[in-house]
Amino acid sequence: MASTAPSAPRVLDRAGFDALLDRLQAGGRQLIGPVRRDGAIGLDRIADTDDLPQGWGDRQGAGHYRIDRRDDDALFGYAAGPDSFKRFLHPPGRVLWRAERRPEGLSLAAVDAAEPAPAYAFLGVRACDLAAWSILDRVLRHSAFPDPHYATIRDATLVVAVQCTAPAETCFCASMGTGPAVDAGFDLALTELVEPGAHRFLVTAGSATGTAILATLDTRPADAGDLVAAETALEAARRAMVRRLDTDGLADRLKAQPEHPHWQSVAERCLACGNCTQVCPTCFCTTVTDHSDLTGARAERVQHWDSCFTDRFAELSGGQVRETIAARYRQWLTHKLATWVDQFGVSGCVGCGRCIAWCPTGIDLTDEAAAIREPAP
Repeated sequence: MASTAPSAPRVLDRAGFDALLDRLQAGGRQLIGPVRRDGAIGLDRIADTDDLPQGWGDRQGAGHYRIDRRDDDALFGYAAGPDSFKRFLHPPGRVLWRAERRPEGLSLAAVDAAEPAPAYAFLGVRACDLAAWSILDRVLRHSAFPDPHYATIRDATLVVAVQCTAPAETCFCASMGTGPAVDAGFDLALTELVEPGAHRFLVTAGSATGTAILATLDTRPADAGDLVAAETALEAARRAMVRRLDTDGLADRLKAQPEHPHWQSVAERCLACGNCTQVCPTCFCTTVTDHSDLTGARAERVQHWDSCFTDRFAELSGGQVRETIAARYRQWLTHKLATWVDQFGVSGCVGCGRCIAWCPTGIDLTDEAAAIREPAP
């Protein structure tokens, strides 16, 4: 996607939205968007509007997630759920190479070379996820050792972003400068406006591809009322965020307090389950495992997500370097909010709040960071 300056916004009515979904799937693209599944709003392949969570929202808190019926028919009236689009860009499990013993000899092939990367169109991308992609890009796309699989998918993906106007209690992107407004990194950006008797979308193109798609749709120029309604919804979202992360001087404070007693305090609650790293849209750590079948005729190497909370993540030849949960939690939080800045120039947190909602014991990153930055008693 080659970004361009955002176009003047236009208005797409509810019927026109169905036509947009058809355009997004042109050329065999797999359309990935929000679905209601297993008591949550996650991400999966969709075909039309009927697959979207129409009229559903969510309630989130520390260690709490529920979906509820809304009093309208909004298609995107929910906040970040357990899924993020990272799952499609940087899959949780991927075969790297496969070897087979054949009569003519040993065959060894890289799977990426044999299986073309899928062509995706992502629908419903939020500002926090776009911010997460910019972080993943630094690691997996533009670093000294890029991941070609990630780069190929990322370059080919068509992005339809949605302005976030229904933040959860766990969201704090406004304090991180990563949302709720989408301003770059998209092909098309939608602002859903649901009013009595009027369900419409403000649409902005952010690339040549987006401009071409928008030109095929039946739209009208946005008027002053449309623009005011969209800005009012975004401002209400900013004001609704009760959590914030104070990043001023935070990195230095965290690095300066490796023996703060609060590390042990939070470890007494932490289960080291890794939920926070699994739902985080910026965690990128992986490991590899080798498998063979019972006959010894076939073997493969699989890359899969790893977590700094697992026992073997910090295992070296001399043993564990982080044996306690306190040490593992310190590693995660300090890297995410402090040493990540040293490595990549930005914080590793985008304020999506997923780690707060999906922690079984309700550990709140914003509270823990605030406690650690205070001098030890």
